[in-house]
Amino acid sequence: MQEETVEDNNTSCSSSQTPTYVVLGQCYGSFYYVLCLVVPNCQDYFIRTIKRREYSLAIKEEMRCMNRLLLRMPCSQSRNMCTVTSTKLNYMIDTYMQDNDINHARKLFDENPSSRNLVSWNMMMTAYVKHHQIKLAHDLFDQMPLKDAVSWNIMLSGFHKSTNSDGLYHCFLQMERAGVAPDEYTISTLLRAVISTELDVLVPQVHARALHLALNLSVFVGSSLIRAYASLREEEAFKRVFDDILAKDVTSWNALVSGYMEVGSMTDAQTTFDTMPQRNIISWTTLVNGYIRSKRINIARSVFDKMSERNVVSWTVMISGYVKNKRFMDALKLFLLMFKSGTRPNHFTFSSVLDACAGCSSLLTGMQVHLCVIKSGIPKDVISLTSLVDMYAKCGDTDAAFSVFESILNKNLVSWNSIIGGYARHGLATRALEEFDRMKKAGVTPDEVTFVNVLSACVHAGLVEEGEKHFTTMFTKYGIQAEMEHYTCMVDLYGRAGQFDDAVKLIMNMPFEPDVVLWGALLAACGLHSNVELGEYAAERIRKLESNHPVSYSMLSKIQGEKGIWSSVNELRDMMKERQIKKQKAISWELGITEIYAEECE
Repeated sequence: MQEETVEDNNTSCSSSQTPTYVVLGQCYGSFYYVLCLVVPNCQDYFIRTIKRREYSLAIKEEMRCMNRLLLRMPCSQSRNMCTVTSTKLNYMIDTYMQDNDINHARKLFDENPSSRNLVSWNMMMTAYVKHHQIKLAHDLFDQMPLKDAVSWNIMLSGFHKSTNSDGLYHCFLQMERAGVAPDEYTISTLLRAVISTELDVLVPQVHARALHLALNLSVFVGSSLIRAYASLREEEAFKRVFDDILAKDVTSWNALVSGYMEVGSMTDAQTTFDTMPQRNIISWTTLVNGYIRSKRINIARSVFDKMSERNVVSWTVMISGYVKNKRFMDALKLFLLMFKSGTRPNHFTFSSVLDACAGCSSLLTGMQVHLCVIKSGIPKDVISLTSLVDMYAKCGDTDAAFSVFESILNKNLVSWNSIIGGYARHGLATRALEEFDRMKKAGVTPDEVTFVNVLSACVHAGLVEEGEKHFTTMFTKYGIQAEMEHYTCMVDLYGRAGQFDDAVKLIMNMPFEPDVVLWGALLAACGLHSNVELGEYAAERIRKLESNHPVSYSMLSKIQGEKGIWSSVNELRDMMKERQIKKQKAISWELGITEIYAEECE
């Protein structure tokens, strides 16, 4: 479009003349009309252009230029220049919301009170809820001259996102008292909130309200009810809900398959899947995920291979399934196939792949994947960065792990646990405990994983008193009950220090029975200090739990050999041959996946 000039009384308008008009300038190769009072059609042209190219990149830039113009002008002058209708205002607000620019959106909203309508209010509330600014959303909600069901639903969604269950239920009661009938979205939000807060008794009550409003017959509410009852493991209830849905579609069928999976009935899930009149990618991915959750990874892969169409979610679910089942090589091979298929990974995919690299301690492959993350252009969030920290730490490059860790702006509990665990794993106890102190000073509350890492650091450094202090304060200060891993660390700590009386006393006072790993820690300590008597007892306990566990034979044989008790050594070796027990071999996980290069990400 050629640049146009507007003349009034044979006088050209220019930016150096009166402030009633202004040239917006060039944007993406097209010139804008001059906006001034003597050109009444310029606004109509602008809106017509918006309608023709809605949601395109160019029109978003046009909206930004228009908004910047209005924001730079005094409020009275901008009103004289052009009257902002409700439609125009909402377009402008939406543009800023798309760019996550709430401040400019709110400024437009505040400066045009006469142009605001119900949609304007709801859009601003939605923006605040999206960015977790629930108080600002609530303040705006209270100022609304008129509210509809959408307004109430936005507020309910905000309370749910902020895990404020009391606020959500209070808001729902206010909605009912105001005479606003709940709709499908209201019921669905309530059900999600009930499940997340584990208030089981409220699911039937919400269901009853849906029945009263005849909403239970819809696919949206019906599917939500199926998920709610499935979370309560009430199979008969969610089957009845499914039967009540009038127009069943693929969404309701998917919910039923997911429901059977939730209660652990994969046979019924497979049967339902086979009888579905229509399937989509979600149907297939749901079934794959079900088999992964039930530890039937080979069947999951078989279903995955039968999919005629796959998206990034399907690939990520299967890769993650391999990682969860410690089949790290399979995860990395599937990641390579994903690239070759043309499907671009997202940050969840990269997180799972980095976990696979960490699981097999393959630094080279991990570095290649890191390069892929950089080349992909995916924004670095706390999830992907924490996965990088964990990968580098588990692969032994603690300097790289710390470098990535420091780049995380909003470090969460998992981030701190990754760096503390990384240092502890490699015997850098001082660094681990320093990061633990930094974590507490940052206001992050430790959890049970944190204390496993801290106790592990104390074990590697032989800090018995320090370990005892953390083991005690874990409960007295943070209310965390010691689990098997914590007791195992303490037994290992006492055992390495040769304090076997303390180790045995701790085991005797445990609230649950020791497992193979704990007895193995004690047996290893007995080997370190040549304590044959206690070592034989620990080995016996291991064999009672797992009769063919190789550690109980090999470690005890080593202890007896060091003491010169060769008759017992020979007896153990004969027993191992008889039972075909072989020593555990050291495994090298260095992978030869040289095909994974950064070029694959381009």
